[in-house]
Amino acid sequence: MGHIALAKLTPQQVQELYTRKFAAGYSASAVANIHTVLHSGLKEAVQLGLVQRNVADLVQKPRRRRTKMQALSEEQVQILLKAIKGKRLEALYILALSTGMREGELLGLRWDDIALERGFLQVKVSLQESDGPERRILDEPKTPHSRRRIALSGTARAALCEHQQRQESERRIAADVWDGRLNLVFPNTLGRPLHACHLRRRQLGPILAEAGLPPIRFHDLRHTAATMLLRRGVNPKIVSEMLGHANISITLDTYSHVTPDMQQAAAEAMDDVLRGEDS
Repeated sequence: MGHIALAKLTPQQVQELYTRKFAAGYSASAVANIHTVLHSGLKEAVQLGLVQRNVADLVQKPRRRRTKMQALSEEQVQILLKAIKGKRLEALYILALSTGMREGELLGLRWDDIALERGFLQVKVSLQESDGPERRILDEPKTPHSRRRIALSGTARAALCEHQQRQESERRIAADVWDGRLNLVFPNTLGRPLHACHLRRRQLGPILAEAGLPPIRFHDLRHTAATMLLRRGVNPKIVSEMLGHANISITLDTYSHVTPDMQQAAAEAMDDVLRGEDS
């Protein structure tokens, strides 16, 4: 809409923009993002006296559609663990399931961010797609709360140790071709950043199909981790911190499907208290 004078912009033109974007195949979330940016810019234009009103207030705001969450059951997780046994990226999947880290956080994880002997890792950066000469860059996490420290389970520590040894073998084989500048934990076979689409389509997808598991998204491994922890009675505040949510209400809202199970556990615990029994 750059050819339209700011003062002459109408609600109808804005609504037509959204309609064109939907027709071009843009998702509801993408069009909602366009609305957010446009509304913010016009709001500032009103404050500066450049226009008399914010026409974005007068159009129908695109509604974001929530992608349906698919969390694996504990039985399905065991099937997945057997399917990834011995795979090159076994440790990545184990970390995803045990920590709930985001895809970009896992692909941007560096060995310097992990304290194996002390049993924790720190999320400091995330691998992001870029329009610059470097297509994939390490950038700050999406929110300040995303910068966090996560305790490692014994299973995750063992998987990382094995993965480190496998990576040393790859480094020796690649020799001078190995690019270890970023010191990534989960690079490709030459030490460079791994393509997220490669991870989803050529790694996770075939593994799920071969194991007879539903075709979930990689992000659903994060949902699986959170769901399992909450159902096991882990304090929601701890789960929220592990996931890097800004506050606990986001965690409880996102995983409201687990709340009935938590309430039943609370009722049973109260029965134990009232009967004078040990939990």
